[in-house]
Amino acid sequence: MKAPKEHFWFNLKIAFGICQRILDFFGGLVDFNSGGKKAIERLVEAYGFGTRQALCDHLGVSKSTMATRYMRDIFPADWVIQCALETGTSLNWLTTGHGSKQASANTNTIEVEKYLLSDGALQKDGFYIFDKGFLPSTFKKPFVITDNNSEFICDKEFDDIRDGKWIISIDGEITIRDITRLPGGRIFVEGGNRAFECKIEDIEIIGKIISLTVKYVK
Repeated sequence: MKAPKEHFWFNLKIAFGICQRILDFFGGLVDFNSGGKKAIERLVEAYGFGTRQALCDHLGVSKSTMATRYMRDIFPADWVIQCALETGTSLNWLTTGHGSKQASANTNTIEVEKYLLSDGALQKDGFYIFDKGFLPSTFKKPFVITDNNSEFICDKEFDDIRDGKWIISIDGEITIRDITRLPGGRIFVEGGNRAFECKIEDIEIIGKIISLTVKYVK
């Protein structure tokens, strides 16, 4: 005997509540009152459908139900979970649009956002997937910056400013510099056209560089 359909959706909503806790790692809980339009569009893409009508037919919902959620931007939690289970699509991608579209079967990997440093600004440039054993266990919020032929693995969270290579912003322009800590809350910054000394609060510290990889191109 089949369980009532209401039980199925109830279980999906419980599952989604659990998954929300997982998604907290990616930047906070999901707002059920918004994000519906984009989420539905990602559902259509994940299933490989060409229209929302095809999605309606697959989910067994009416056009009016779909239209209501789409026009009112109501987040379709139950449909997202169903799609993730049926297609193997990443729950994070279905929910937020970020990260890899396909869920990784390897729980020992981690997705790390990648940025391109261009003209003094950071531009999102996809992501890398690392084995967790490759990254230091002390990493809290890792990210990667590509600058010409160099790739820097960085951490957005740090306890203190210590001697080393950092991602900083000087008057709104992002750059990579070497920092040496000085007495009295001051630092010595070098690596650009001219080295200088300043107070820590005179610049914005974006991240600590942990590792550097250089591509040698002939």
